[in-house]
Amino acid sequence: MTKTTLSLHDDVRHLLALMPGPNQDAINAAASRDAQLTKPPGSLGRLEEIVLWLAAWQSGAAPKVEAPLVCVFAANHGVTQQGVSAYPAEVTHQMVANFRSGGAAINQICKSFDLRLEVIELSLDRPTQDFTSAPAMSEDECLAAFTRGREAVQQGADLLCLGEMGIGNTTSAAAIYAALYGGKPELWTGRGTGLDNAGLARKQKAVAAGLALHNGSLSEPLEALRRLGGFEIAALAGAILEARLQRIPVVLDGYIVTAAAAVLHALNPAAIDHCIAGHASPEGAHAEVLIRLGKRPLLDLGMRLGEASGAALAAGTIKAALACHQGMATFAEAGVANKDK
Repeated sequence: MTKTTLSLHDDVRHLLALMPGPNQDAINAAASRDAQLTKPPGSLGRLEEIVLWLAAWQSGAAPKVEAPLVCVFAANHGVTQQGVSAYPAEVTHQMVANFRSGGAAINQICKSFDLRLEVIELSLDRPTQDFTSAPAMSEDECLAAFTRGREAVQQGADLLCLGEMGIGNTTSAAAIYAALYGGKPELWTGRGTGLDNAGLARKQKAVAAGLALHNGSLSEPLEALRRLGGFEIAALAGAILEARLQRIPVVLDGYIVTAAAAVLHALNPAAIDHCIAGHASPEGAHAEVLIRLGKRPLLDLGMRLGEASGAALAAGTIKAALACHQGMATFAEAGVANKDK
């Protein structure tokens, strides 16, 4: 863990200034090996790019995925009082119990690809304030959640997949996107857990009310996070930044996780260079956000479950990419003629 005392504004920016850049020597070494593997150049497409991305952001001489970690952050949202979800807030508690007992989709995906799963609860019995009437979090609360996210990033992890659980959190994510990028609430607000038309209208109204109440303070990305976000979104931002400081590549999940990345990107566009988009979600305007962030998703399977399911599934592709890079024979080893020089 990086031992740095934080305050929500000035010191977060200080941490951003400490971010390491890509490891060019490791990139060059990985590219050199790739050029010698028994395949035409570029024939594995993005699998080749994935290996170079791993090499760029890990600290070792060669890329590896030996200790992948999936972190799912769970929290509750006061804005659910506005009828913005098809499910009650207690479902967050129930799904956390389901994660812990091994019964959720994310458990099965993690088992399939040998990924370690950690579930981090953030004050489930104390939701954020309803952002239509007050800031969602005090500065101390937002900072505590951000710090908890940093603490969840374990030393020795070599790939971090991030996910979330929180009834109402697509509403917070939509409000954050609207604050960062502008546009009408309808552009950013989707049906979440399956809202009908009346529920969608309530959700759009809540986002509009939050934007109006906090107008004048939302040009500062961390204030947008504090006033409109949730404990889990703040924790996700902390985890993304801590992973960068520890040189751990990050796989982003869907709409909510990407909101945390978008806050950091708004502070410093280089802040999420170590992140890859695991998948494209049909929720809200996730595809539009990924374009703004310069992230091309690895997968597009119509998934909108959350709980790191898309990120963990993408980790399987990442592991396969690395297996090809490490396990394929070179032309010399296989006795296969290389292309004419």
